[in-house]
Amino acid sequence: MLRMSKLTDYGTMVLAQLAATEGSLATCSAVAEATRLGQPTVSKLLKLLARAGLVVSERGVQGGYALARSADAISAAEIIDALEGPFAITECSAAAGTCDLESHCRVATAWQRINGSIRRSLESVSLADLQMQAEPLPPPDLKRALTKSAAAT
Repeated sequence: MLRMSKLTDYGTMVLAQLAATEGSLATCSAVAEATRLGQPTVSKLLKLLARAGLVVSERGVQGGYALARSADAISAAEIIDALEGPFAITECSAAAGTCDLESHCRVATAWQRINGSIRRSLESVSLADLQMQAEPLPPPDLKRALTKSAAAT
């Protein structure tokens, strides 16, 4: 199964929250509170995202974090690359010469084409596209969910 890690999912949430505060700096604790993620996790993500050039940080009393570019200019591919490493569904689709069987493999070219299609799709989706709304989601209505679940049984 192809699945990105929870850290990448959380990193996207952090970036979306920074996009919602466009034009101002957000502290790590403010992002953690808004996203309901732990502050150590948010701190780790902000450092990784800054290292990848997706966010900028400003130190000091009035400091914080902001997107390095607009949400329209940050692609899903960049987010995955920053937090997971370069996207590749097979070893040979990451870089040529990384598989000992590459010289006589009958399926490598097909996987590389598939990988390229997925990559182009990820590049065509921006952080702005990924954002469902500018404000964080409200807490789940557990009472309503339990009522629906009980009614279904």
